[in-house]
Amino acid sequence: MPNLSSLRSNTLAGLTSSFALVPECIAFALVAHVNPLMGLYGAFIICTITALFGGRPAMISGAAGSMAVVIVALVVQHGPQYLLATVALSGLIMVLFGALKLGKLIRMVPHPVMLGFVNGLAIIIAMAQLEHFKQTTATGTEWLHGTPLLVMSALAALTMLIVYVLPRFTRAVPPALVAILGVGVLAQCLHLPTRTLGDMAHIAGGLPTFAFPAVPFTLETLHIVFPYAVLMAIVGLLETLLTFNLTDDITETQGQPNRECVALGVANVVSSLFGGMGGCAMIGQTMINLSSGGRSRVSGVVSGVMILLFILFLSPLIERIPLAALVGVMFVVAQQTFAWGSLRVLGKVPRNDALVIVAVTVITVFSDLAIAVLCGIVIAALNFAWQHAHEIHADVDSDHADDKTYAPRGTLFFASTTRFHGLFDPSQDPARVTLDCRHLHLADHSAIAAIEGLYQRYAKAGKQLHFKNLSDRNARLLKRVGFDTAGAQ
Repeated sequence: MPNLSSLRSNTLAGLTSSFALVPECIAFALVAHVNPLMGLYGAFIICTITALFGGRPAMISGAAGSMAVVIVALVVQHGPQYLLATVALSGLIMVLFGALKLGKLIRMVPHPVMLGFVNGLAIIIAMAQLEHFKQTTATGTEWLHGTPLLVMSALAALTMLIVYVLPRFTRAVPPALVAILGVGVLAQCLHLPTRTLGDMAHIAGGLPTFAFPAVPFTLETLHIVFPYAVLMAIVGLLETLLTFNLTDDITETQGQPNRECVALGVANVVSSLFGGMGGCAMIGQTMINLSSGGRSRVSGVVSGVMILLFILFLSPLIERIPLAALVGVMFVVAQQTFAWGSLRVLGKVPRNDALVIVAVTVITVFSDLAIAVLCGIVIAALNFAWQHAHEIHADVDSDHADDKTYAPRGTLFFASTTRFHGLFDPSQDPARVTLDCRHLHLADHSAIAAIEGLYQRYAKAGKQLHFKNLSDRNARLLKRVGFDTAGAQ
């Protein structure tokens, strides 16, 4: 029965990704200086709502580190309640973004930027796991050594081995789930001295309770939270839509980006009203879900609901899971997320595209996702403008001594106006010059200004410039600014 088989595979995939959500959400809550339960509540609410109502089935959302980092200063200065108010406001901004149907703007992100994005996040995922190889002592934080390091490394390696080898024998169950549970049972039976999830934080708690953020509803509060809310919304939407594109490619299906933005915004608002952190799509957990067979909304719902069950009932069992098992799974995720093919094509693609891939990767790792994507888009746009600016040229017909015809070809826009003017020589041209616009596209106001400037250059030289074959669109653009095209043929 294919439906029963699909339900089973999606349920197991959701269970697997939920195990990976817990340590990430706890870690991000600690980064943001809030109670770990805020991260778990946020993961439950955001994951469940986006899975039910979002536009991209099989994508896993939760309390994300990229959003946690941007609000650390706010929490330190004003406290967790201001964080909740910020999350609510950022959610409203996300809803507005989706309602205005701006999600389709993600199509403007070039492929090299996407490659840099996944490579950068893969490196971040791998580097984040190294923190679990450290311990806090009386003198500060130091790397594990001796037996704890050997046990941690051995269990992580065993987990990775299971994930890689098990699919060769069976695909009936997700290999990551088998690895996590198997290594967990092994560590408990052998009483191995290794850190567990419970060493990070105790996750037992009750149901989240409804409450408005305890902040004064004043313009001063808005002045405090609005900049952080905008930044959270930008980072959350970027990471969500880029992960959205990646999920589309992997599943070979097409989602609804605007619907996903609205659902994510609603999820963040609800999360804030129940004491949860803000969040967005999480590429690592999404990759675990997809590689485990998750393809429908069921996997996301199961992942979210399991987080709540962990909090309410299963915390004694979940807290026994060795961190090494989760570290091993995330190392595999990082390896599978990294676009290794991008390394092979660096020497084959145009140099500017290679620069974009490397720049976005490096900036994502060392700075910020939003800045990295923005820089990548700017570099790609400048390269596009530069290339098209040099493609404009003109065919010249000067068979008649008293008449000369220029037939420019290409797009006239802000970057090509200088080259366009260089095609003409008013001082040497005859008294009558014709501009054949059949193959000329006017793209912006700079193009109109260039046409006007060219007309004036010929007028100052005492010569006439006539237009020919103006398209309806080009004619309307020129008339709109008051340029006379009455003589155009």
